[in-house]
Amino acid sequence: MPVIEIDTLDYPGVEVFSSMTEAQLRRADCAGGIFIAESPKVIDVALGAGYTPVSMLCERRHIEGDAAEVIGKCGDNPVFTGSRELLSRLTGYTLTRGVLCAMRRKEMASVGDVCAGAKRIAVVDEVSDTTNIGAIFRSAAALGVDAVVLTRRSCDPLNRRSIRVSMGSVFLVPWTWLDTGVESLREYGFKTAAMALSDNSVSIEDERVCMEPRLAIVLGSEGYGLDKDVIDSCDYVVKIPMAHGVDSLNVAAASAVAFWQLRVR
Repeated sequence: MPVIEIDTLDYPGVEVFSSMTEAQLRRADCAGGIFIAESPKVIDVALGAGYTPVSMLCERRHIEGDAAEVIGKCGDNPVFTGSRELLSRLTGYTLTRGVLCAMRRKEMASVGDVCAGAKRIAVVDEVSDTTNIGAIFRSAAALGVDAVVLTRRSCDPLNRRSIRVSMGSVFLVPWTWLDTGVESLREYGFKTAAMALSDNSVSIEDERVCMEPRLAIVLGSEGYGLDKDVIDSCDYVVKIPMAHGVDSLNVAAASAVAFWQLRVR
């Protein structure tokens, strides 16, 4: 565990924590790219899920403090440190719990791989807000969703903020990208349920939906929900009954309700 004291923003190796965008990180260093995990608890979850650390950025006081355990698990990778002020200038924000870890991405699994043996999966279609993605993954992990598949116009689950909001749940639930239509999930034995308001929507309490042995719960974008062609391609259109004239919930809140109500019985 070599600890390297830095006093400049240009020190070689710290660029992954400062100047590199999320897109550049995904292309960096190896075929899968790199992501940034933040806080000792989240880093520990990633390590436990088999992700490989590259380097760390840590405030001095945390090296022998609450980051000591995860630093000890990161082997001989460098730990860059400096004053709180310098690290805030480097990253552009105050570090949560004083520690960041650059980690290698794993090879992306296929849809068939993540769906194998799954009874409930979430399909995330064009959800672009990092906070919502993190919250969806946290609910998925907590409420028994077996896997998540995302369309390419959705936010990357390994975005730094998504990881932090999920509290590391993005490392616990298998996920991958879906490059075909939602209807292709029928090939893996799933019925599909679009979460949307339409003339033929059924209640989320509908017994037929709840009792499906394998169900894909399809969630749409923050602004306009699911496209009509996606809704039309699904086996069910499902709504959450509302009160006080409210027509819908935020997609992250709706996902938690849907995951709980449509869980395997």
